[in-house]
Amino acid sequence: MTALVVVLAVLLVAAIAIAIRLSSRRRPPERSERRLLVPFTGGALDPTVLSAAIRIARAENATLVPAYLLVVPRSLAEDAPATQEVAGAMPLLEAVELEALRAGVPVDARIEKGRTPTHALSRLWDVEPFDRVIAPAPTEHAAGFTPKDLTWILTHAPIEALVLRPSPDLARSRSAPRGRRAARLPSSAR
Repeated sequence: MTALVVVLAVLLVAAIAIAIRLSSRRRPPERSERRLLVPFTGGALDPTVLSAAIRIARAENATLVPAYLLVVPRSLAEDAPATQEVAGAMPLLEAVELEALRAGVPVDARIEKGRTPTHALSRLWDVEPFDRVIAPAPTEHAAGFTPKDLTWILTHAPIEALVLRPSPDLARSRSAPRGRRAARLPSSAR
């Protein structure tokens, strides 16, 4: 009888060891779930800001989340279709995605609507978790958030906030990384 108990105990221990090995084989390798939000509006994302965001995402093994913020005028219903604006934003988001994928950075693009850029941004924060936000500041040659919007982002962000403003000299000397121009929306879609 004791021999039977010993054999059953050995079999139980062996079964547990095999189950642990099999479960560790099925589990995907540890991967960072960090998400780096890069919101922008106004028809373009400064190529220097995009390049910096890609470098940060790569260094932190994070997913880059470019988010185009559509502003819905008060004369329209907040949930009014914005098909023309979305159609104009898609090529821009695709260009951002292509640049990030070339650098080996995973991308999860978004379009969010709101009455103002900060309203759209706060709606995005309410539904998704992020680890850091990188907001582009305006330069002489590139669109970005207004100083009022940047102040709001820095004071209301539920996460670490970074404001990037390319050097005006750098913005003049190069228009885009690797010699490409930044994607821009037609002025009618702005």
